[in-house]
Amino acid sequence: MSERVRRYRIGGVASRTGLSEHVIRAWERRYGVPTPQRSEGKYRLYTEDDVRLLQRLRELTEDGVPISEAVDVATGRGAEVAQPKPVRAAARDGAQLHEWREAILTAARSLDQRAAEDVLDQALSALPPLVVYEGLMVPVLRHVGDEWGSGRLGVAEEHLVSQAVRTRLVRLLHAASPNGRRHVVCACFPEDQHEIGLLGAALRFRAAGFRVTYLGARTPAAELTRVLRELRPDIVALSCVQDPGARATGEVLREIARHMPRGTRLVVGGRGAEHHPRAVKGVGILVNDGERWADALA
Repeated sequence: MSERVRRYRIGGVASRTGLSEHVIRAWERRYGVPTPQRSEGKYRLYTEDDVRLLQRLRELTEDGVPISEAVDVATGRGAEVAQPKPVRAAARDGAQLHEWREAILTAARSLDQRAAEDVLDQALSALPPLVVYEGLMVPVLRHVGDEWGSGRLGVAEEHLVSQAVRTRLVRLLHAASPNGRRHVVCACFPEDQHEIGLLGAALRFRAAGFRVTYLGARTPAAELTRVLRELRPDIVALSCVQDPGARATGEVLREIARHMPRGTRLVVGGRGAEHHPRAVKGVGILVNDGERWADALA
């Protein structure tokens, strides 16, 4: 008698593979993989082979291989890709990314949040999360912010796009495996409520194999230091978008650095922090370009 094959619901598969449920369904719908069975209640049921296939697809797409090619490689329908394109190169070569950016801006001007969300979901089903973040989300948010600043768009349009982006970044983090050899705690400055950049940083850490504890906006310094003493992470990542001034920036960073556990490193990013590099120097790393990110993730 053959051993019964164990099967998993989509939520469990998402947790094990680090892919969102939406991406798994989109790949199945568009590329025919994987091919889960259905329970009597019409729920998708996946095997260990399906999980391994999805893990391989994730590895390939995070290396910059387009999902259409990754499916051929992972299923044996095409030759193995010897030298996949780097993630940043894949983000830059995008006529498709440009088209998606324009579609989201059009949706924002029409106050059509569903259309903006559909474009983001389409992008996330086709490209690695970091490519979508750097090549689509960040440019769109920057453009929307510029148009809001010039009066061509209102607060509602800016919030509409920001909320659609934030929701997806949170979903990507929640879909990631909770395990990781290294651990990072991510938080905003005490009075800073702009967290999309911090979510992007958390996504970078997750892609580099970190376990992420995400505290988010307006985290008091005293609470953050309490968490650091309890969890003793490898890195604490701070976002400072709103400039609190040189004095306040220095005071917050010094308080956190004073109470950090031995071995924990401080990484700081955001436009506000970039105004005060001297305050960061000596207590942590200021990340504002690719080279500095390499230092932070090393």
